[in-house]
Amino acid sequence: MDKEKHSRKNVLNSARASFKSNIAFNIIIGIVIMLGVFAAMAQLLGYVQFSDEFTKEYTDNAFYVAKAASSYVNGSHLEEYLESKGKSHEYQQAREELNTLCNKVNARFIYVIIPSEDYNQITFVYNVVNTNSGFEAYEPGYVRETTNDDYRNKYMMLMSGLSTEEYVVRDKGFIETDSHITAMVPIKNSGGVVTGILCVQRQMDALTTSRRNYVIKMFAVVIALIVMSTFIYDLFLDRYLIKPLRKITRETARFAEKQSKPEYPITSVIKSKNEIWILAESIDKMEMDTLNYIDNLTKVTAEKQRIGTELAVASAIQQGMLNAVAPDRSEVSIHATMSPAKEVGGDFYDFFMVDDDHMCMLIADVSGKGIPAALFMAISKVVIADSTLFYKSPAEILKIVNERICNNNKLDMFVTVWLAVLELSTGKVIAANAGHEYPAICRKDKGFELFKDKHGFVVGGMNGVGYKDYQFTLDPGDGIFVYTDGVAEATNVNNQLFGTDRMIKALNIKPDGTPEEIIANVQAEVDKFVDKAPQFDDLTMLCVRYHGKEKKDN
Repeated sequence: MDKEKHSRKNVLNSARASFKSNIAFNIIIGIVIMLGVFAAMAQLLGYVQFSDEFTKEYTDNAFYVAKAASSYVNGSHLEEYLESKGKSHEYQQAREELNTLCNKVNARFIYVIIPSEDYNQITFVYNVVNTNSGFEAYEPGYVRETTNDDYRNKYMMLMSGLSTEEYVVRDKGFIETDSHITAMVPIKNSGGVVTGILCVQRQMDALTTSRRNYVIKMFAVVIALIVMSTFIYDLFLDRYLIKPLRKITRETARFAEKQSKPEYPITSVIKSKNEIWILAESIDKMEMDTLNYIDNLTKVTAEKQRIGTELAVASAIQQGMLNAVAPDRSEVSIHATMSPAKEVGGDFYDFFMVDDDHMCMLIADVSGKGIPAALFMAISKVVIADSTLFYKSPAEILKIVNERICNNNKLDMFVTVWLAVLELSTGKVIAANAGHEYPAICRKDKGFELFKDKHGFVVGGMNGVGYKDYQFTLDPGDGIFVYTDGVAEATNVNNQLFGTDRMIKALNIKPDGTPEEIIANVQAEVDKFVDKAPQFDDLTMLCVRYHGKEKKDN
């Protein structure tokens, strides 16, 4: 008996193995699965289309009613209706028309509201209720919280004129008035300005019942498909889909954890060269590409760190080139700052004693940004400083500097320069301007004003260009403020420029302050104006206060 039973089992296993290997059977199973999936999708699409069509019908009808109702309401008088508590004849007449329309079309509510500025509250102007609803109408002026964010967004779209009609469908969760749809249209005054929102609410009992019946039927079909899928799992899915996917999943999890080369490719253990095999092949390739990418990224990161370190050193060198120590002279106070837009910048300033009675001061702005501008800045600064050793006139200095730079300027870069020599004993200033911004001069007890000086051509732009000196005298207490275009052209997130007018106002916050205080005031106003916008250009400022023979403040 046992031998016969064992023989039958072997025959059954053999038949099952033969059955599983039959390609026709696999095709049939595939068709059955496809039909099952198609049936489920068809039912789902049918449900969605049924719901959409039903909802559209309700929505179109609700909007038709809302537009008809809006013709009864005078949008220019909504505030007057609230002030009179709805006692005016015009209000009462419109209310009766809305009430008649509400009951005629079997709407649940028709109401007109005015949202608050933050849309968190709504004030009812009209509120008519269907006589069969069991609800009571709100009085004019009744205020309540906005139901949710969805309503807030709809109110905002209508009140701001971004939309001419909105609707909300509510058929899930706790709903005070059961499933319904609310259609909303704007109420406008005689000038076309939106002053309120008219809403029509209709119940969706028929849609809810139909959906429930459809879901029950669909659920039965899905259960049948689950039973069928369970039956065919051992015959088809486990071998041709589940097991290969498990192997792929295990390998991807291993690679995600260890990020190391696999012992063998996934494709070597997947027999059927179908879409699953193609997926496995893609993962094998992805793993090798990822390992190569990690190796390259490690090299690139190391190179980037090296470049970053070099830029930091370059920035430190550049800051060291800028003179941060004022001459120890009682006749004058001076201070300057430079904030580059990138790691290194093209702006620079300088101030130093030419002799015992003359102080040279300058500010400059190189064309371009970054490392090229910084290198050109270093060369220009050295050339200018070197030229002052032999020529005391600013115009002569700029002429010599221009010739020396033009002779070796293969990249056609240029620099704008304002250069001046201050005679400490008398306050006389001789200056020259090579295409730079206008300086601002502060007269004692009068504040800062722009001084529109004579402009020459930029340095490095053309050989043989001449420059002209001009002069003025500083009295004790007077000051000079010079800057690069990064101040006036500082831009905020709205693409507005800071401008020289705002700069003069910032300078006159405390015009009699120390150079450090004056520059700090301008920097604070620029930062406040720019806010979160990125810095576009180098920002450099230099301020001088002339004391003459008077003792300067500590």
